[in-house]
Amino acid sequence: MTDNAVLLSLCYLVSGILFILCLRGLSGPESARRGIVLGEIGMFIAVVGTLLHKDIIRYDWIIAGMVLGSGIGIAISGWIPMTKMPERIAFSHAFGGLATGLVGIAAYMREGEQLTYFKMGALGFETFLGLLTFTGSIMAYGKLQGVISGAPVTWKGQNFINIGLFFGALVAIGVLVVHRELVQVFFAVAGTGLALGVMAVLPIGGADMPVVISLLNSYAGLAACATGFALGSQILIISGALDGSSGFLLSMLMSKAMNRSFGNIVFGAFGTAIEPGAAAPGQAGRSYNEATVEDAGAVLKASQSVIFVPGYGMAVSQAQHAVRDLAAALERRGVEVKYAIHPVAGRMPGHMNVLLAEANVPYDKLFDLDAINDDFARTDAVIIVGANDVVNPAAKKDPSSPIYGMPVFNVEQSRSVIVLKRSMNPGFSGVENELFFQPNTMMVLGDAKKTLLAMIAELKEGGH
Repeated sequence: MTDNAVLLSLCYLVSGILFILCLRGLSGPESARRGIVLGEIGMFIAVVGTLLHKDIIRYDWIIAGMVLGSGIGIAISGWIPMTKMPERIAFSHAFGGLATGLVGIAAYMREGEQLTYFKMGALGFETFLGLLTFTGSIMAYGKLQGVISGAPVTWKGQNFINIGLFFGALVAIGVLVVHRELVQVFFAVAGTGLALGVMAVLPIGGADMPVVISLLNSYAGLAACATGFALGSQILIISGALDGSSGFLLSMLMSKAMNRSFGNIVFGAFGTAIEPGAAAPGQAGRSYNEATVEDAGAVLKASQSVIFVPGYGMAVSQAQHAVRDLAAALERRGVEVKYAIHPVAGRMPGHMNVLLAEANVPYDKLFDLDAINDDFARTDAVIIVGANDVVNPAAKKDPSSPIYGMPVFNVEQSRSVIVLKRSMNPGFSGVENELFFQPNTMMVLGDAKKTLLAMIAELKEGGH
């Protein structure tokens, strides 16, 4: 081996180790920041090592791409608020998949019939999965952004069509392995990937978007791994395998947290089309306890323990800082405050953790479902900030409910439940929530951030 090859292998080895340490750091909120830094260092070393590769003879286009990409990345990081992280992540997955697909197309057009059987198979799989990730992530972005309906978009025979396209693409890749000269078949595989990304995500309801985003991340990793095999790049094989496997495991864990199988998520069409401001079926005529800020303030003044349950509504109203400020006001009155974080609250894995970390909420006050569920029965007041399905008692009591069996918080067992919500609209999944009509629940309707600020002022007026 030449000195250049030894240095390149060493760079990739160090990068691979740092990527593994990065994933380990991301397993907990306290070590997540360190994990991100290690991952960034690993990627920097991998990029520098790749630039030393003997096959690179010109750097002008590479430098131009790095400058352009860095500029876009810096602009995105400064412009997009933390509340829009799910959309940004879906968008990033889209262009990661597009890059992988374009690399596959370029490699095929350059080498074509000179490819070995194994590399042709890897290249076909890379192109198919990369382009599927591209269009699938664009669909996920559209659903999260509201450009596309968050409700499932279904049609007759959709599952049979999607399954047929998937296995048809695999058969076509097998044909390409034997007959690498069939350019039309290669582009048919690419086109199938583009079409399947759209058709596979459209039928998935918004309630399943956290798992879908995680699964698309897994697809992007697998596509990158296949790229590594096709191009003979060790670092792509390592990083792609880590990304693909970790994304798949995370999807499994999130599916378990929802008590749903992968098949149920991909083919279940969970969610219904509810127009903004409309009531869910069965809600019309039902009575609920609509309360004022003053009513909620009176409950909090008499409480010794309070648990916050954040959901997507907190992100929409950008209320995480107001939540922290209300918690601080309660703690100054001697109230014990905790935060209950559901694995699938929000629109991406760890969405609520990210928002609360931005608001400087201490990590030791965040509790997952298993750690805090027994505490609700001993809690004076629960404040639900825009959460819906994760606090719905129907998941435990109603076998006909689409969320039946999903582990949820036992918030109804607390002495008082204060729900901060824009309206009685059932939310993203369209599932009616029995909690809203229980006698110990008070609904404080309106923008969550404004309501929280008014509650802080109410506590201050009440003194100590």
